[in-house]
Amino acid sequence: MVSPARLLACDTLRKVGRGGYASDLLAASSTTIDPRDAALASEITFGVLRYQAQLDFLIEHYSGRGLRRLDFEVLLALRMGIYQLRYLDRIPAHAAVSESVELVKNAGFSSAAGFTNAVLRKVGREAVEWPNRAVDLSHPAWLLERWDREFGVETCTLIARANLRPPETYIRVPEGRQAATGVTLQPTEVPGCYRLVAGEPGEFRIQDIGSQAVVPLLGLTAGTTFLDLCAAPGNKTAQALESGVRAVACDLHSKRVEMLRTLGVDVVQLDGTRDLPFGRPFDRILLDAPCSGTGTLARNPEIKWRLEPADIQELHDRQAVLLRCALDALSPGGVLVYSTCSLEVEENDGVIAALGLRPMRVMRRIPGRDPGDGFFAAVIKLN
Repeated sequence: MVSPARLLACDTLRKVGRGGYASDLLAASSTTIDPRDAALASEITFGVLRYQAQLDFLIEHYSGRGLRRLDFEVLLALRMGIYQLRYLDRIPAHAAVSESVELVKNAGFSSAAGFTNAVLRKVGREAVEWPNRAVDLSHPAWLLERWDREFGVETCTLIARANLRPPETYIRVPEGRQAATGVTLQPTEVPGCYRLVAGEPGEFRIQDIGSQAVVPLLGLTAGTTFLDLCAAPGNKTAQALESGVRAVACDLHSKRVEMLRTLGVDVVQLDGTRDLPFGRPFDRILLDAPCSGTGTLARNPEIKWRLEPADIQELHDRQAVLLRCALDALSPGGVLVYSTCSLEVEENDGVIAALGLRPMRVMRRIPGRDPGDGFFAAVIKLN
């Protein structure tokens, strides 16, 4: 019999392999099982995704087989089993082995049960010499090479190491509000942003410190007209509303638009790459553009295994169009902040340069150097 935690982890990893996102999948499923099982499922799921390159090397090391010879379900079970045996401290070895074998059987691959059992029984915690830096850091080699060029080898390594650690949790506490009794918070350099040390967030939004650092760049004041062009899930819009702005929140897809309805602002479904349907310009605009998300690999590790080099240029092209359309909706003397949670120069400085803009200020947050996710933001003013 397989525990609910391992069943959920396996099902989540299977769906991630089909294009899903682990955080969304776990959030949708974890409410139906015991919190302890949900926590273990999350630990296994994210651990497997973060350390996938190391785990795959270890599978070949212990099995003597290439990955291409393994069925996907067997590969998933081996990744989960090795992660528990080598990377977790409080998991009994017999449980990690036996339940991984059962997962293989449940998936219809009983013929591979003996193989799975034999491989996992070889797994120990002895030191292993990784074959290359990409395996050691568990990132695609091409991505590390990009970061080496952009940030230098030392900072690149800091970024990659940070991506292997579970991210801290930050919440947004508007001025005048207090957390519940029993919740321990640590203030940060961003006003209203607190690191959650102990307890549950309760009524407050979970929002990374890098994300919370973007909205203050707009210099919002009460009565200012504000457009959040790619607003879902709405965290930055909610943060902007603390300043008393008159806000409009937009997004492209209907499901994401529905996420904005609870904010109490005008909500518009639109394609930001086309002429915007507003009769009057806005004093402030936030364009938090859809991006590769390479600044968020600690919390979205599946991205690093999906992203291709060609994707970055495609994103750049779309981002440049979004920014051009957004600028057309900005009033004279108004301020626009263009932001991404990407580390890639093409999506950041490259988009600003493509439009011949000279930002008033640029913010860069680098994982491993700065707390939280990686973010880029450029403050642009129309004279």
